[in-house]
Amino acid sequence: MQPISIIMLRTSTFDDQRSVTSSGETSRKELSPWALVTGASSGIGLCYATTLARDYGYNIILVSNQPNELTQAADMISHSFSVHTQCLCLDLAEQDAAERVHCFCIEHNLDVQVLINNAGMLIFERLTQVPTKRLNTMLMLHVVTLTHLTQLFAQDMVTAHRQDPNRRGFILNMSSMSAWMAMPGIQCYNATKSYVLNFSRSLWHELHPEQIHVLAVTPGSTDTGLLPFGKTFAKWLRAVHITMPPERLVRRALHVLFLTSRKRCMPGAWNYIIVPIINHLPDWVIKIAMPKLI
Repeated sequence: MQPISIIMLRTSTFDDQRSVTSSGETSRKELSPWALVTGASSGIGLCYATTLARDYGYNIILVSNQPNELTQAADMISHSFSVHTQCLCLDLAEQDAAERVHCFCIEHNLDVQVLINNAGMLIFERLTQVPTKRLNTMLMLHVVTLTHLTQLFAQDMVTAHRQDPNRRGFILNMSSMSAWMAMPGIQCYNATKSYVLNFSRSLWHELHPEQIHVLAVTPGSTDTGLLPFGKTFAKWLRAVHITMPPERLVRRALHVLFLTSRKRCMPGAWNYIIVPIINHLPDWVIKIAMPKLI
């Protein structure tokens, strides 16, 4: 499957407005570094792309497999926040997806300073009932493509830092609170998120001397509509602040990425209580709950 690439540079204003834009503003956009966000057409990924443009002034590379939503998101960001955007429509579950993304950036001279590995999916089902193709898609997204993207862009960031000691790089990998859990129905999901967490924490030590901050974000329930909860239960989770709006999650994660040197970010005070409780649940409780979960 060949990627559908949308490579037109989008700027913040229409053509008839560009003529009155100051040279200083144009220069600022041209000199602004680029941030690359996967899964950027909706949900948490779109929040990352929007916040990076609005609050931090980054030009944005959006990667997703949803061409219409991708184009709309790129236009919205560029027209609203005075930044450039580029978008690449690509199935990140393909074997060579990471290499295609990296080549795209090289071909278009996009100097990536921030990498947000956000693309992913949730499977909430018994392993014996999951189609193998669907399972492979999740493994590729959460493990293989994420690892290859991190490797390729980290190599570029190391080279850039060695050429300019003041140059920094930032890599944010989306893990999950479930990385600490052994729960039925999400047996492969939580295993892949555990991989992301430990991969990122280990890589932090390797890249920290090169002024590259690697951060694993481990959110709990996020209100994106993907979780398999009924409307009543989902409403209750929001009411007691167990489910977090994606905007709040992203603001917190980017604050930790840019302004601290921490290895992990778990937004939400509730999560620090829930994780140890779930980890210490006796098997008989899980056995009773399992028929209601899956």
